[in-house]
Amino acid sequence: MITSSTAITRDAITNAPDSLEQPLDPSRLKVKIYADGADKATMLEMYANPLVSGFTTNPTLMKKSGVIDYCSFAREVLDQIRDRPISFEVFADNFDEMEDQAREIASWGKNVIVKIPITNTRGESSDGLLQRLAKAGVQLNVTALLTLDQVHRAAECLGNGPASKISVFAGRIADTGRDPVPVMAAAVELLAPYKNLELIWASPRELLNVFQADAVGCHIITATTDILKKLNLIGKDLAQYSLETVKMFFDDAEKAGYHIPLRDEPQDSAIEAEKVAGSAAADD
Repeated sequence: MITSSTAITRDAITNAPDSLEQPLDPSRLKVKIYADGADKATMLEMYANPLVSGFTTNPTLMKKSGVIDYCSFAREVLDQIRDRPISFEVFADNFDEMEDQAREIASWGKNVIVKIPITNTRGESSDGLLQRLAKAGVQLNVTALLTLDQVHRAAECLGNGPASKISVFAGRIADTGRDPVPVMAAAVELLAPYKNLELIWASPRELLNVFQADAVGCHIITATTDILKKLNLIGKDLAQYSLETVKMFFDDAEKAGYHIPLRDEPQDSAIEAEKVAGSAAADD
């Protein structure tokens, strides 16, 4: 039996997932959102957003934001944000130095969480350091994890310590062509026996990741400012969004003064269009 393409198209539209028609509701999210960045002004802006429950930073984000004095930046932020968790990362590569830095960072405030990478740059495991710091009562955020074996090891190190986090870089997993959702779902199960530990979906690439993290039971997701600013798009009418996109293309073409000479177009019109385009470029 041959089915017409029209019938197939109608069926596809009729049977489209409900998610295409039903807007997502951020107020129903169970996953907590942490703002990921190191620009003080932006962090304070996000602090005013009730959807933001905490903050994470790292040396790369600080460098990108132009931070020169690590300690001064951290203390300035902590003077303004005292009631939400903030993660600051060690940057030594020797475990003894990491431990010294971790204890110093932990002393900066009760809401401070110390980020420790799962290994150093030589690939040596941070397990011993994690165990010592957990035993000392330091709240930790173990970072740069990409495998379930790393999640298991980190959980065993932190299981008897204070409340801590484990950050799995789901976005980087996706960058390799692998689906991070099954990995994150498995990580949730691995951490289930450890009531003091929370799983962070780190390095998301799009707003949809927030809802994916929520669906698998992830406790926290970090998000950069670019992603957080898209929160107002949640539930937006898709037909309206399509129209706005068309208008954006049209407006930008007009502002740029683009022109395609047509075969039947009078020569004078083509010359005038070129002048307009040149004037627009000069104004920019």
